[in-house]
Order: sequence, then C-alpha cells, then structure tokens
Amino acid sequence: MTDFLRHTVATLAYRGGKVLRGAPPEFGNYRPGETSRSAVEILSHIGDLLDWGLALADGRHDWSEAGTTEWEAAVDRFHGGLERMDARLATGVPLGHAAERLFQGPVADALTHVGQLAMMRRLSGLAVRGENYFKAEITAGRVGREQAAPRREFD
Repeated sequence: MTDFLRHTVATLAYRGGKVLRGAPPEFGNYRPGETSRSAVEILSHIGDLLDWGLALADGRHDWSEAGTTEWEAAVDRFHGGLERMDARLATGVPLGHAAERLFQGPVADALTHVGQLAMMRRLSGLAVRGENYFKAEITAGRVGREQAAPRREFD
C-alpha cells in the first residue's frame, strides 16, 4: 500500500506542478468570490496538509497552520512538503497510521485543493490546458518541480 501512496504523492506533484507552473505571483491574491480563500491561502493550506501527512506517517497527529502570504514561498513549501513525504514513505519504516487514512485525509484533501487552484487559474484568465492524466508519465519518487512533459493535452 505504501507504493500506491507514493504514486499518489507523485500524482499530486504532477498535477499540482502543472497548476503552479507559470502562475505569476499576483495570482496568489486571486479570489473567485468575496468570501473565498485566495490562491495563496489555498496553496498554503496544502502545505499544512503535507506537514500533517508527514506527522501522521510518523505516528503523530500534529496539525498546525504555518501559512504564508507569499506565492513563491508557498510554491517552494508545496514542493518541499512533497519531497519530505515521499522520502519518508520510501524509507520502508512502518507507517504510524494506515496508508488508507493518510490517503483519505491529507492526500485526498490536497488533490481537491489542487483542483480548486486549477479552476481559479481558468477563472482568473490564466487557464492551464486540460490533460489526459491516464497517459501522463507519473513515477513514484518524482515529486519536485521537474516533471515529465505532458503526453496528451487539450483545450
């Protein structure tokens, strides 16, 4: 199950990286509505989720909101969180909580928020091209900014 979780983290890196690439810093301030979170607040929350996931993997149930209001800092934190999570999963050390719980909590929530950011890019006029993710080259362990080129994009 840990292998599947590593692949899911790599999927989060691929999809999240696609949404974040090319987004100008001012996109961080974009809000689709008066009461909604800004893009940087959502991305910062994803960073909190990744920190929480790492704590859960180590058997702790620690939650904190470290947040940032700077777009590039939040992007760096996203990629760093993915790298730390993948490195922990790759150790082979037994997880402190079931992999299914790690997936259903922090990982699935992060995937949802990446989808929100993709929608916000479109609404702000900075759309990201759609993609057939089934055909994407997503590999466990590839969780940094550098990702494979898309194989099948569409408008």
